[in-house]
Amino acid sequence: MNGELLRQVDAIRREKNIDAEIVFLGIESALVSAAKKHLGADLDVAITIDRASGNIAATLNGRPMDPSTLGRIAAQTAKQIIIQKIREAERVSLMEDYADQVGAIVSGQVTRVEHGNAVVSLGRGEGFLPRSEQVPGETLHVGDRLRAMILEVRESSGGVKIVLTRTHPDLVARLFELEVPEVADQIIAIEAIAREPGHRTKVAVTSSDSRVDAVGACVGIRGSRIKNIVEELAGEKIDIVRYNESPQVFIGNALKPAEVKEILLNRDINRATVLVAEDQLSLAIGKKGQNVRLAARLSGWNIDILTPGEYEQQRSKAAEQLAALADVGPDLAPDLVALGYISLADIAEAEAETLARASGVTLDRARIIIAQAAAMVAESEAKAAQAPPAQAEAAAPATGTPTDAPADAATEAPEAPTQAPADAATEAPEAPTQAPTDAAATAAPEAPTQAPADTAATAAPEAPTQAPADAAPGEPAEPGRPPQA
Repeated sequence: MNGELLRQVDAIRREKNIDAEIVFLGIESALVSAAKKHLGADLDVAITIDRASGNIAATLNGRPMDPSTLGRIAAQTAKQIIIQKIREAERVSLMEDYADQVGAIVSGQVTRVEHGNAVVSLGRGEGFLPRSEQVPGETLHVGDRLRAMILEVRESSGGVKIVLTRTHPDLVARLFELEVPEVADQIIAIEAIAREPGHRTKVAVTSSDSRVDAVGACVGIRGSRIKNIVEELAGEKIDIVRYNESPQVFIGNALKPAEVKEILLNRDINRATVLVAEDQLSLAIGKKGQNVRLAARLSGWNIDILTPGEYEQQRSKAAEQLAALADVGPDLAPDLVALGYISLADIAEAEAETLARASGVTLDRARIIIAQAAAMVAESEAKAAQAPPAQAEAAAPATGTPTDAPADAATEAPEAPTQAPADAATEAPEAPTQAPTDAAATAAPEAPTQAPADTAATAAPEAPTQAPADAAPGEPAEPGRPPQA
């Protein structure tokens, strides 16, 4: 019997990952509680278990006592208390194990699906994958195996709740660490990620070793590495672009596969005006504005897509509107346009100190100019809101949300991911040396749409956790490396 007790304690220790001493203390405490309940709460009862032999020694008011005399009811009480103690110890152990793994990737098997929410077996514990954290369009079934990232670990009434996510941008980074040895070894760094789960993701990478091509290494031979990640994300398309510290170069890379002619920056309002040829307009905008929207979030810049003709028209219109402001006039208007303020909205969003320093006017005058521009923008928006839909659409300013386009537009991306020359690199992590390529690597094709020639597309960077494909542009996000768990 004593040997059986030791075996049971050892089994609990291994199965529940609980220290054996905690199990012994729990059993002793349970036996004492059961004895006092059976004999009397005011009695002095002490019970100890020999850790080596498993022998149980009990005393009642200082005199030896046979524990077997407590009876069946006391034994049942002790059993219930022991189970409760073990559950409490297991909860503490799970919290210790998983609290430090927030942001880590885990693998598991779906055991239940209820109202769209999935319960995933992780071995020692169960993960909860809510519908809101599942990839849109993905249907989970019992028995499916998947990878997810631990989003949150918290205690609940039923134990430890491990919340999983498959939509967070950092999940893509963790998958690259698993599939690309150079990323895991920090030879290749992921500088930024912009993701719309279930649709498309853009990843900006850079290499600390000049012999390693960051884009080619992430794609792999014949796209072998990127394909594994795409399959894990239920076919989500992934563009790998080359990071650059120069905003002009980086924005150009982020808009791949579209070719840009010129990028004009206005650092005061964090806006980049990108000029593209007419035949590249739909490619730069992407389906439902997806390409420019992801590029804006990836780079951290508000992006306007214009053709050269549209840009010149907008400059002329801005010069006329600015010249009509009382404190600007025809003399200052051309200077403001030359500084990159190509609309009244740009002036309304500007900082007074920066505008005064750049244009040479006084700070008070700069504040007055900004106030006048804001008032005119508000008046224009009010008129547009009151006008009939057809007139409001015709009177809409050149800048706005990216416009949808016909489905028969030019193909946005090549059939297969961009592949570095076969003789340029090897897959081995010891010395990967793939030849650099200037094109973004796209995991799968997607047909972009054609935007009207007289309409500009504008995209603003959003927080990386925003996922819906049809979401409106959000607030600017700070460029750079995404938060690491």
